[in-house]
This record gives sequence, structure tokens and C-alpha cells, in this order.
Amino acid sequence: MSQALTLARPYARAAFMLARDGGALADWSQALGFAARVAADPQAATLLAHPALTRAQAVGLLAPDDASPEFRDYLALLADNRRLALLPEITGLFEEQRAEAERIVRARVTSAAALPAEELEGIKAALRRRFGREVEIEEAVDESLIGGAVIAAGDVVIDGSLRGKLARLQSALAH
Repeated sequence: MSQALTLARPYARAAFMLARDGGALADWSQALGFAARVAADPQAATLLAHPALTRAQAVGLLAPDDASPEFRDYLALLADNRRLALLPEITGLFEEQRAEAERIVRARVTSAAALPAEELEGIKAALRRRFGREVEIEEAVDESLIGGAVIAAGDVVIDGSLRGKLARLQSALAH
């Protein structure tokens, strides 16, 4: 996994620079997301790894119909360098760079039960104050938390779950 990220990093940086310079971050994000989903499919991955696959066939398989010529050239470069399997990693790194450029923090809120919209807005406002950036929230439900929520935003994890509190209590009692 770390080797894949190491190999993907320069390609993600190049994609980001091409997209930024062309003023098409959102378009590239969408096109990369599509290509990554296709490349991650087991049947497509087998096909993409086949030595007889031509660069034009690979680009035709991975590029959305409305993809720009620059994006198609980028996919052709990946095909020439046998790096199409890295598309999921490239896309993840591209999205990180895009979020940084657009000053957006992506947060994942995992709770024991679905949270009401006003509670999510309160969490979003608190994170916006803490990070000084716009916040995008992804929700998840994990009943094993028993109660409360775990918020992960960047390198920050706030564990306010009942399961986490019980684990901390158990650890304190054990020592």
C-alpha cells in the first residue's frame, strides 16, 4: 500500500497541476473518480493489466465520454507507464490536494444512531471554528459505539462515544 502511494504521488501532483492550471479541478475530480472506480473493478483490473491492451483501448475504457483532451492524454501517459492500477490512489491524493487548495476539511462523523440535521450542523459549525475552513461532513452509523459519536477530521480524532469512554475507564482501572 505505501509503495502504491509513493508511486501515485507524482502522478497525483501532475494531475492536480494540470487541473488547477486549466481551471478544471471539479471536472478532473469527477473524471478521476470515474476512472478510479472502473480501474478498481476486478474485471476491469484484469483487462487493464493485459499486455495486449493498447493505450487507446485503455483510455477508451477509463475516460468518461465528456473527458477533456488533457485528461485523455493524462490517462494515455498512465497507460504508457503501466500505472493505470494506481488510479484509486492517484484519485485519493488528488482529492487531498484539491481540498487543501479549496481550504476544505473533510470530516467523518460516526454515531451510534443517525444524527438529526441540526446536530450535524452544530458539529459542522464547531469544526469550522476549530479549523478556520469550510467543512464537508460524511455520516456513518456504527451501533457498536453504544452512544455518542466519533469525529475524524484530518489528523484529529475526537472520540465522544460511550464505547470509547468505557475503554478509557477500563484502562484507568487496570492501571
